[in-house]
Amino acid sequence: MVKSSKGFRSRSRGVLTKEVRRRGLRPVTQYLQEFPVGARVSVRLEASDPHGMPHPRYQGRTCIVIGRVGRAYRLEFLDGHKRKVLIANPIHLVGIADHPAPEAAEHA
Repeated sequence: MVKSSKGFRSRSRGVLTKEVRRRGLRPVTQYLQEFPVGARVSVRLEASDPHGMPHPRYQGRTCIVIGRVGRAYRLEFLDGHKRKVLIANPIHLVGIADHPAPEAAEHA
């Protein structure tokens, strides 16, 4: 048997695959979005732009913005009981207020 690869994007086919009508690059406004320090954001990986992409294991993780690092953001979250820091570009982040509420999506 051949040993399986353990690269950065291994086993991420479902996470990094886009729907047919959402393929291509995102609008420029999503690259330029800003979040204040203390804001809660969710990590949503954008497959079309690998720059500043966090590891796929953090897809869907809710984090708190603790600062900026150049164009990227420094994020903090708890993994179990351990505090971890993640750095991600804004294209891979979605503000929590930008998510539609589950009950609002059902009634719409």
